[in-house]
Amino acid sequence: MSADTLIKVEGLKVYFPIAGKGLFGGGAGEVRAVDDINLEIKKGETLGLVGESGSGKTTVGRALLRAVDATGGTIRFWHQGEEIDLRAVGKREMRGYRRYMQLIFQDPYASLNPRMTVRDIIAEPLEAQGLCKSKKEVDERVRAIAARCKLNLEHLRRFPHAFSGGQRQRICIARALVSNPDFVVCDESVSALDVSIQAEILNLLADLQKELQLTYLFIAHDLSVVAHIADRVAVMYVGQLMELAPAKELFARPHHPYSKALLSAIPRIDPDKSFKPQKLPGEIPNPANVPTGCRFHTRCPHARDRCRNEAPAWRRMGEEHYVACHFAEELLETP
Repeated sequence: MSADTLIKVEGLKVYFPIAGKGLFGGGAGEVRAVDDINLEIKKGETLGLVGESGSGKTTVGRALLRAVDATGGTIRFWHQGEEIDLRAVGKREMRGYRRYMQLIFQDPYASLNPRMTVRDIIAEPLEAQGLCKSKKEVDERVRAIAARCKLNLEHLRRFPHAFSGGQRQRICIARALVSNPDFVVCDESVSALDVSIQAEILNLLADLQKELQLTYLFIAHDLSVVAHIADRVAVMYVGQLMELAPAKELFARPHHPYSKALLSAIPRIDPDKSFKPQKLPGEIPNPANVPTGCRFHTRCPHARDRCRNEAPAWRRMGEEHYVACHFAEELLETP
């Protein structure tokens, strides 16, 4: 662990029980949404978390914020030189730490209360946690963060229905940042926006990160968006990490077959280069009935008997490059 670590996750598991049928509804199994994740997020960086829908990305983000309870593992958070074991913190004590860990939701239309003005929406975290001594101080902080998020002062008197999707997302960002957090989970925070608006929001997030010294966990399924903002990228599949590497290194030379397939689906601008996305057979497995061995073996074009019977270890293949594949070295030579 390095001195600039903000969050360290070891063996994180989040299982959801499946209720059985009948009068007493006994347990009928469990959904392994997140299964044995090891992750380290550094101060001031943007860690991209990518994968298909249903891979467990959002559950990881919510588990780090204690929005859902983890089944196992540890979540350690460093704040002002103090190490905090978030899983050991009680609910009342956790409320005091929530100001330092915030979430930007995916849907800017559904995440804002239509009966509240923009001023009240942004001020809500300050008032709920008692972070200001007076209404005047609340108003000052609301105006300051609204200006940083490029919202006009007259916008503060309006209601959410009067705004476009991009403006609503700026309101969501202002609400998340008004309490001066250290860590922000961006859960598909631009996926509901037009492409041109996406670029504006991504640039705004990058500017705010520099100004306020923020750390992001940026969850997305669009790799072209992740390439624009992330310093490192983690690739997730059926509750487990397949690969983790610096963004430039991952996009230039992916080690895992699943990462290769995802990257091959990014459209190319250069007309001289052929666009040949790799088609994966079948569908993502059900997390309530995960495959034995490597979870990707049911769709992997390079799967062998070892992949079907033995789960690959999470191992280091470079200075900051990790992969979970038995034959990663061999597959690096495969075009």
